Amino acid sequence: MIRQILTVPDPILKEVSKPVEIVNDEIRALMADMLETMYDAKGIGLAAIQIGVPLRVIVMDLVWGKEDAGDARLPRYFINPEILDASEDLRPYEEGCLSVPEYYEEIERPAKIKLKYLNENGEEIIEEADEMFATCIQHEIDHLNGIVFIDKLSRLKRERAIAKVKKVKRIAA
Repeated sequence: MIRQILTVPDPILKEVSKPVEIVNDEIRALMADMLETMYDAKGIGLAAIQIGVPLRVIVMDLVWGKEDAGDARLPRYFINPEILDASEDLRPYEEGCLSVPEYYEEIERPAKIKLKYLNENGEEIIEEADEMFATCIQHEIDHLNGIVFIDKLSRLKRERAIAKVKKVKRIAA
């Protein structure tokens, strides 16, 4: 089921998400809805809080996001993700966000991270991430902590982004 994606300045996006106690069919159904919603919105990552569910759940598909991938899909699921280690080297990347439609800005994040999470079967995974994967998972974990990427910008740029989102919503209405 496609869910509504919340956009800034919705205060729900500022909430810190709660850990998932048990990975069950309810969580897997949530993740299926999240994927459907993300694909419909042409995104590559989505945190549960972006659809108003304050749980530490992320879905991602970096293959889907590649221009040369066509309809190929490789969904990934991250439950209770946490960054164990981050490189001191930073990597700039022009980020966008489904909660800040049609706005992009360069953000610097650690180039490599070590990540721990549960997969869709509740199994603990520890892996390293770099390049686009590292950028995207850090962006989505920020959402779980009540941080939208525009929060990392100057006040002026943040206000411009919010104004643009409000304008886009008015035009679409």
